[in-house]
Amino acid sequence: MKQFNPENYTKTDRHRRIYAYTEVAYTTVDMLAALMFIVGSVLFFWSSTTTAGTWLFLAGSVFFALRPTVRLVRESLYLRMGDYDDVIGDGGKSRGS
Repeated sequence: MKQFNPENYTKTDRHRRIYAYTEVAYTTVDMLAALMFIVGSVLFFWSSTTTAGTWLFLAGSVFFALRPTVRLVRESLYLRMGDYDDVIGDGGKSRGS
């Protein structure tokens, strides 16, 4: 199984379930990041709320950084299912297969 192959989620029911959960997480993280940036932008209109806006920009940036983390978690869950051959790159020979 090649990592980050868009067809990986179709392999088994468990692959599909992992894909569904991680896509919900990815979309949630994405929406929260965007919302924080929008609200932070609005807060920059008034000098009294600039500090709150700055904190929302920082929090939104953290959420944007979480986006690739969600994908890495999905791929690591796929790997934990035991299909290492494409990752090892030797067809499993190093495991005695």
